[in-house]
Amino acid sequence: MGTNQAADLLPYMAAFARVVEAGSFSAAAREIGSTPSALSRQIARLEQRLGLRLLERTTRQLRLNEAGQAFYAQCRQALQAADAALALSEGMMRSPRGQVRLSVPKAYGKFLIAPLMGPFLQRYPEIDVQLRISDLSPDLIEDGFDLMVQVTDQPPEGLAGRPLGEVRQLLCASPEYLARHGTPDHPQALLRHSCLYLGETAGDHRWHLRRDGEQQVVAVHGRFVSNHSEARLQAALAHLGITCLPHFTAAEALAAGRLVEVLPGWRYTGSYQGAAWLLWRQDRQLPPKLRVLIDFLAAQLA
Repeated sequence: MGTNQAADLLPYMAAFARVVEAGSFSAAAREIGSTPSALSRQIARLEQRLGLRLLERTTRQLRLNEAGQAFYAQCRQALQAADAALALSEGMMRSPRGQVRLSVPKAYGKFLIAPLMGPFLQRYPEIDVQLRISDLSPDLIEDGFDLMVQVTDQPPEGLAGRPLGEVRQLLCASPEYLARHGTPDHPQALLRHSCLYLGETAGDHRWHLRRDGEQQVVAVHGRFVSNHSEARLQAALAHLGITCLPHFTAAEALAAGRLVEVLPGWRYTGSYQGAAWLLWRQDRQLPPKLRVLIDFLAAQLA
């Protein structure tokens, strides 16, 4: 008998156990709001499916035969397992517990998400977190993740989400580099500088900047190109040129004075813009372990 066939028997097994424990079809029917005839038909179908007679019926009582006794024991085990599964489900839906699998982009994960995991785990001792830091966005169903962070304008189709905050790009350089090569006062002045850019697509060397209603596009060049913001950060700290970094990647170096913002009156409007969204499947009911992590990250990163 296959799994599907066995699953089809479960309602009949529950009815059989109820009849045995109540002692009669009439008593069992009163307990579950059914009729004796309906229960009798269910037991008859069960016996037919099994090819076994389970109950010896007389005008006064029902009696389990040998096969019925063995089958009733198996029914009780199955129903107890179902009760345990329901208790587990109710417990997990009542309080935050269990494992959460979260996927985040590399720089965002390292600089913003990973530092928050310690405080979160201390606050919720019954939750475990598996954090994957990767620039590859997973398929939440196929890859088995509960949540992911993606920089986007709005949640993709089929996903629900909550914005964690704006992602801004800043032009930065070290004070030493600017002291040697000068500080640009206009986007076109970047043509005279070594610029460290993303390099993932053919257009990444074209920096788009806007101030008020003015838009400038500059085809920059430089000696170092990297698709990872932390690598560009290290190159800028080594005085190799002007780079474009997410604000969270540059924040610590800016605060310490190891980097300074270049062209602060201009807004970079190129790639990797928008908001960081925390995303989950639209069709799922959120258990407490996910709700509290979503609320925690949103509060911390707002």
